[in-house]
Amino acid sequence: MKKLSLLALIEASFFAAFALILDLLPSIDLGPWISISFAMVPIFILAFRWGLKVSFLAGFIWGLLQFAVGDAYFLTPIQFLIEYFVAFAFIGFAGFFIKPIQAEFQKGNKKKALSWVVIAIFVGSIARYFWHFLAGIIFWGSYAPEGMSPVIYSLVVNGGAMLGSAILCAIVLLALLSNAPRLIKVRAIR
Repeated sequence: MKKLSLLALIEASFFAAFALILDLLPSIDLGPWISISFAMVPIFILAFRWGLKVSFLAGFIWGLLQFAVGDAYFLTPIQFLIEYFVAFAFIGFAGFFIKPIQAEFQKGNKKKALSWVVIAIFVGSIARYFWHFLAGIIFWGSYAPEGMSPVIYSLVVNGGAMLGSAILCAIVLLALLSNAPRLIKVRAIR
């Protein structure tokens, strides 16, 4: 197994802290449980710079930082682990698309590269919110309005948050990367 470089570990920590800062900013609230933000952007940038391992680690650190600053709300230790460590780490699944994104930017095919970026954002978002969806059914289902299935409730709440956040992240990253694709290029330290 290939070790992560010191630069990758430093960036994972820095970008996780940056994601936390963005998450603490006011977000778009569509109800008491549906919140839309672009806080995943730093983790996605790492996914497109370094790939799965580094972005997975950064998401995990972001979940840990949520707890450290008291921005975590949990019912049970299992729910806490699922929603703050597993779910946040799974944003890193966007890193599966590093090769086509990097290759298309390198070839100068910005349009194809940005298409891969959007696909990667939705994959990472779905991977994260899948775990929130499961936690919503198992742990938060009792908060569903009377007569509503916990599955439907979790799907609406977490699906709405996922879709909104993914679209917002896609807009931000399309604007950033179409103007500054160097953000996802790793340079060797000399």
